[in-house]
Amino acid sequence: SDCPQSSNKMPAIQSSHTINIPEGVKVEVKARQVKVTGPRGTLSRDFRHATLQIETTPKTVKVSIWFGGRKQIACVRSVISHINNMIVGVTKGYEYKLRFVYAHFPVNVAINSDGNAIEIRNFLGEKVVRKVPMLEGVKITRTETVKDELVLRGNDITCVSQSAANIQQSCLVKRKDIRKFLDGIYVSEHSVME
Repeated sequence: SDCPQSSNKMPAIQSSHTINIPEGVKVEVKARQVKVTGPRGTLSRDFRHATLQIETTPKTVKVSIWFGGRKQIACVRSVISHINNMIVGVTKGYEYKLRFVYAHFPVNVAINSDGNAIEIRNFLGEKVVRKVPMLEGVKITRTETVKDELVLRGNDITCVSQSAANIQQSCLVKRKDIRKFLDGIYVSEHSVME
């Protein structure tokens, strides 16, 4: 009775998470490859790198792991979040807004006719033309009502957010004090489209 309690807890036998599938959405799983189809289109993602069990019913998706360690149990929630993002993408879609910031040289942005690439000119007065292609399924437009704003829209949150990051990273200020030179194109907000 005097011996101290052991702090080592037994590993969880099974760890699982479940999400509901909304009306009008179909989720298919084959060998940890998930395909989600909804009113806005189809998204697919490969989860074969994670040793998890993914099961579906017409109304739910369940991800579980047996005798997993701490890192493996963390993967369960990550995979569920990815699948949930796919469901939101095919039902509502994602939207990222970017704003131009400049002190002296106005940034000139041209969007190609297909809306899947942009060209950035006159950043800090530089002559070089920065070309940024959008990732698959991402469309870019200029906002008519707001000055110096870009809007990226798409179904896949990974592609939309990475395209926004690529635009932001293309306009980095080199060899100057970035506290003083705040020029660039920055993500101002991101949301789910309604």
